[in-house]
Amino acid sequence: MNVSYKWLNEYIDLSGFTGEKLAELMTSGGIEIDVVESRNKGVTGVVVGHVLTKEKHPDADKLSVCTVDVGASEPLQIVCGAKNVAAGLLVPVAVIGAILPGDFAIKRAKLRGVESQGMICSAKELGINEKLLPKEQQEGILVLPEGTPIGKSILDVLAIEDEVLELDLTPNRSDCLSMLGVAYEVGALTGRTVKLPENRVSDSSEQASGHISVRIDAKDQCSHYAARYIKGVQVGPAPQWMQNRLIAAGIRPINNVVDITNFVLLEYGQPLHAFDADKVEGGRIVVRLAKEGETLLTLDDQERKLEPNMLVITNGEQPIALAGVMGGASTEVTASTVNILLESARFEGASVRKTSRQVGLRSESSIRFEKGVDPARVIPALDRAASLLASYASGLVLDGIVEEIASIQEPAVVSVSLDKINRYLGTELSKLEAETIFGRLQFPFELSGDGVFTVKVPSRRGDITRDVDLIEEVARLYGYDNIPTTAIEGATTPGALTKPQAIRRELRKRLTDAGLHEVINYSFTHPNRTKLFPALADASVLPVRLSLPMSEDRSVLRTSLLPQLLETAAYNHNRKNDDVAIFEIGSVFHTDEEVLTRLPREKHRLAVLLTGNRIAASWNRKAEAVDFYDIKGILETVGEMLGVSSLLHYVAAQPEHMHSGRTAAVEMDTERGPITIGYIGQLHPTLQIENDLNDVYVLEIELAPLYDAASLQIEYKALPRYPAMQRDIAVVLAREVEAGKLLDTVKETAGELLESVQVFDIYTGEKLGTDKKSVALSLIYRHPERTLTDEEVTELHSVVVTKLEQSFAAELRK
Repeated sequence: MNVSYKWLNEYIDLSGFTGEKLAELMTSGGIEIDVVESRNKGVTGVVVGHVLTKEKHPDADKLSVCTVDVGASEPLQIVCGAKNVAAGLLVPVAVIGAILPGDFAIKRAKLRGVESQGMICSAKELGINEKLLPKEQQEGILVLPEGTPIGKSILDVLAIEDEVLELDLTPNRSDCLSMLGVAYEVGALTGRTVKLPENRVSDSSEQASGHISVRIDAKDQCSHYAARYIKGVQVGPAPQWMQNRLIAAGIRPINNVVDITNFVLLEYGQPLHAFDADKVEGGRIVVRLAKEGETLLTLDDQERKLEPNMLVITNGEQPIALAGVMGGASTEVTASTVNILLESARFEGASVRKTSRQVGLRSESSIRFEKGVDPARVIPALDRAASLLASYASGLVLDGIVEEIASIQEPAVVSVSLDKINRYLGTELSKLEAETIFGRLQFPFELSGDGVFTVKVPSRRGDITRDVDLIEEVARLYGYDNIPTTAIEGATTPGALTKPQAIRRELRKRLTDAGLHEVINYSFTHPNRTKLFPALADASVLPVRLSLPMSEDRSVLRTSLLPQLLETAAYNHNRKNDDVAIFEIGSVFHTDEEVLTRLPREKHRLAVLLTGNRIAASWNRKAEAVDFYDIKGILETVGEMLGVSSLLHYVAAQPEHMHSGRTAAVEMDTERGPITIGYIGQLHPTLQIENDLNDVYVLEIELAPLYDAASLQIEYKALPRYPAMQRDIAVVLAREVEAGKLLDTVKETAGELLESVQVFDIYTGEKLGTDKKSVALSLIYRHPERTLTDEEVTELHSVVVTKLEQSFAAELRK
């Protein structure tokens, strides 16, 4: 809702408040103001001018030389290039010394040898959005209405010395979708009186009921429908002051009839609609639900297919308007319209909202009906519009209002005690202070002897239905800053992440820091996808089918994360993104029941997928494809982060849908012994081909065991003070012996003096034999408190070599 400061000032005295101060006051009272925008974009020295003559420029076909009266002693000579400039027009003129938006100064100049003493301006040059002007004013210079005083400042004529407040309203404050609603709000905040507009209607002796009949058939969707009949209107431009108000609110003026209905909509918050009465057959108005197969051509020239739930206004036979949304083209007010049937009604918000969404139309009217209009303003708004049509469209308002009332909404009556107000707010308000606040809100009330306020809530405030709503109003007007602070009593628990939450958050950070992208997939998948990677599900797992799935592709709960990561990789590959490094931390769902009698088991898991290149090709290096050790390195990073590296082991495995020679089960030592927490390795080549992918490496592990064993505490160790000693050995042994077992044996044998051991070479060849391999190890020895002697290291190293020879039939390679 855009609120013009000048317009608002007509309903309530704003003296002492700038736009910014008013915005601060309203925001502190609960009505947030997003922006305060000045309509004057930097215009000074622009006045109304009267074009006396227009002649062709002697040296330019597209320029004209005009003499313009601006109320000075002598007319000005101005060169103008606008096509629509003509003698007799009233136009905005920037005289010498004027400033236009962009700090553009007007100076005496010569255009093609002819002196120009100013500039005739367009709306755009005055900083006005030309799209908000009537269509005939959107091109060329701005033409002002006849009778505009010559020499008057354009700032006053167009009311652009104004500020517009943009209200960011919550859904419950629909009362502020009108100028009067905002005036009541400001009045409550300032204690000033609201001045209501006059809406005197001078009825003729002719009865409106002789021209109109109204019937409501859909009483649940329309509780009140009222109409007036105005004869002999003259359709033309609305007065300039009204156009200024509409433009400030962001509405484009069209003609006096339509502009008056929009003006009253903004003023009262009550939507109105004007029908060309001569196009409403027999003057009959029947409000009903649409019938199957009916259509309506709306004012935007779109053919709308109507559904049976849509509320329509009909002439007794055919729909002529979508109730509360948009009128029909068949009864549109045009330049030839003479008689007006003016509608004011109260339509049920849910019905209008549903219709608006179904037809894809959202108008100023539908917004207000959706949020709820004041039932007490149906007739006052109708009378206000009729009065304006009589004044500015030369209409004759026939006597009487033709209406039908299906139901009456009684004002809410809410009671709250002073004691409860003070208990909830932590204040010590007196009865007089509470009475003053309800008085400023213009809430009639009765006060009982025991301090209970019984408030009759005005119908404009439909958001107030309970005692706590009244307490909120008291808090707003008393001032949130004035409510005292009090210490919380009793035991309190500081907020914090649980251990699993903290671990998941840290995992996301570490993995994204490592260059992976997090993906979040649906928890629902296709039943066929649950058949992939059965080793990652419980042995007896069954898919959990949804009762009302959105589609077959999202009909069961997932049992593994990897199938959807595979879909993501394929989706990227199909869009020429072959280098994919992604992960997901999410839940899988397992059950062993055909018909659920208990909730499925929900398990948190981490899954990672790598495919494509680790390093892209460049002028100085070749591309390097990802391999098993990239995905293994990611898991090792996770283990180090959680402090569980020593508990994780890799055991060769051949699970279904994984490569038989490049896959391992991930085992973890627990108090109950080793358990398998997931798998790591390459996808089976067949599955890679089915998805048209290069080599794909994946891992998926359970997080629950890691939650139990993990420690996010960082342990710091002092830097070593004493030197280390390194020994390298290479042993020849059977090919089937895993290097990991060698490392475990070395660590166990060397004990505390061994700082680290790693494999730095593996060799196979004809010289060793087809069933042999050479594994080279690098061992680092160090004592934390003294320097080791060469004899000590040699002796310990010999024990390690002997142990390898005994345990694996290994031979020391010379």
